[in-house]
Order: sequence, then structure tokens, then C-alpha cells
Amino acid sequence: MYAKNKCIGCSSCVKICPENALVLTADGIQIDYTKCTICGKCAIVCPTKAMEMSGRSYSEDEVMTAILKETAVMDSSGGGVTFSGGEPLAYPRELKRLLLRCGEEGIHRAVDTSGYAKKSLIDDILPHTDLFLYDLKHLDADIHRKWVGVDNVIILENLRFIAESEKAYHVRIPLIEGVNTTDKNISATIDFLKSLKKAPDRVGLLPYHNIAANKYEKLGRVYDDEGLSAPSQERQLEIINIFTDNGFNAVIGG
Repeated sequence: MYAKNKCIGCSSCVKICPENALVLTADGIQIDYTKCTICGKCAIVCPTKAMEMSGRSYSEDEVMTAILKETAVMDSSGGGVTFSGGEPLAYPRELKRLLLRCGEEGIHRAVDTSGYAKKSLIDDILPHTDLFLYDLKHLDADIHRKWVGVDNVIILENLRFIAESEKAYHVRIPLIEGVNTTDKNISATIDFLKSLKKAPDRVGLLPYHNIAANKYEKLGRVYDDEGLSAPSQERQLEIINIFTDNGFNAVIGG
């Protein structure tokens, strides 16, 4: 990742890059991502951290070591570990192993998921998960496909499966004006949640924000959110009241 505002134009990164993927221009460092192998050498030599590695691979033991360092905080706060991403179910073997090991340590385990995964994967981690944090973006399959790239059929099926298991779960709904804040979609969402065997313990309503724009800039990518915005404070209040009036524990945020 490259932060132009931190760059002093010293060319250290350009000189050390083994792939010649970096060029210093009047507009800062330009990165040829077709050449870059993400070796990280540029980040190591950058004196101002304008170049940085945003993550690295961890072994299972390394993750557990990091988790166990925080157990005192978890015990005092009543918290635990949340496996999120990205999509944690994209790494089912690693996820299950970590869930098992956290369970052995008596650590509360939450899985933050879009629900877009094979039912068998949900079933496999179900006994080892204490809480699901489940995204619900839109109830109309075609509109869901338009904005997300896939329909919502398997997502709704998996949520129904979790509700039938009696496992604790929260539903989180992003609120994006012009996408899913219409009365029709809010009503359809409530009807679906009411049809489940067990209601969610919480419905978190998450107003749209563009906090990812800065990360996109550092990655040299275009953040296109033209026309997207959070609903007004008045509309947010209306939506939370609709959920509350229908018996749900609804909050703005988590």
C-alpha cells in the first residue's frame, strides 16, 4: 500500500525493487501491479512508511498466541474472538481449527459472515461457534445480484438453517439510500426474519460510509461510490422504529 502524503521522494523503494515495478514521478510513486510480486522490500526500506505491507500470513500457532495474549481483556470485558475478513468461510479448514482451539481455551467465538457458502461449511462449524454475525443486504434476489454480484438464495437458506439450530446470531443490515432502504425491502426483510424459527438476538442497522476510500487510494484503485449515501437521520430513525415496533432488538451500529 502506498500513501502519497507520506512520500518524500527519496527513491529508496524504486532502487530496491527487484521487478522494476516502481517509478518516481512528479505525482509520486507509480506502481506497475502487473510486475509487483508483493515481496515487501520497498516497505522495509521506506523511511516514512509511505510504503507498507497491510498484512501477512500467520500460522495457526501464531494466531493462537496473539489470541491468548488478550484473554485477560476478554475475561474482564466478557468478550471473545471474532473471525471476520473478508469471508472466514473461504478458509473453512483453518477457521474450524481455530474455533476448536479457542473452544478448548474457553474463549467465546463469533463468526462474521456474508452467509454465501455451502451449507455443509456452516454445518461443520456450527457446533464450535457461539455467535454468528450475519450480513443481510437485500431480500430481492435480482437486486441483490445487481449490487453484490450473486443472488441471495443460499444466503437466506443458510440464515434459516442457523436460526433452526438455536445458535445465537445477530443480523446486520447496511443502510444504503436508493439500494435497500425502501419500505418494500424493509417490509420484506422483517417478514423474512419473522418467518425464522428463532429471531435474531439483535438487528444492527449500519448506515453507509466511504471509509474504504482511503484504502482504495493506497492500493492504486478507484473507489466508485457515485450515487451511494447513507439515509438521512430521519429515515434511519424511521427504519429502526419499524424494526422495534415489530418486536426486534434493533440498534444503529453493530
